[in-house]
Amino acid sequence: MKYIIAIIQPDRLDDVLTKLEEKEIHLVTVTSVMGRGRQKGISEVYRSHKEAGSLLKKVKLEIAVNDDFVKPAVEAIKSGARTGHVGDGKIFILDLQEAIRIRTGEKGGPAIG
Repeated sequence: MKYIIAIIQPDRLDDVLTKLEEKEIHLVTVTSVMGRGRQKGISEVYRSHKEAGSLLKKVKLEIAVNDDFVKPAVEAIKSGARTGHVGDGKIFILDLQEAIRIRTGEKGGPAIG
């Protein structure tokens, strides 16, 4: 089992979710976050609003997947989030030690779905 964390541009969220759905990956947690990478301090135009400063609006996706879905999930995120410009984001893949479905008590891969 793996835990995938992706930080992407907010305007790419719908495309990424569509690509994940195409790969039959439905369980995603999305959070609005702020952060910076190499574009620190660079003004950015987002939906016709100029944003300046050291922290920019981003979206964080968190996805727990069984090993067979790691590659499809990463490919979906990459293809949905990529614009070719600085600030497209990052993907982190972590080992997931355990997952437990609270309602049924299932553990491991079956708990993820």
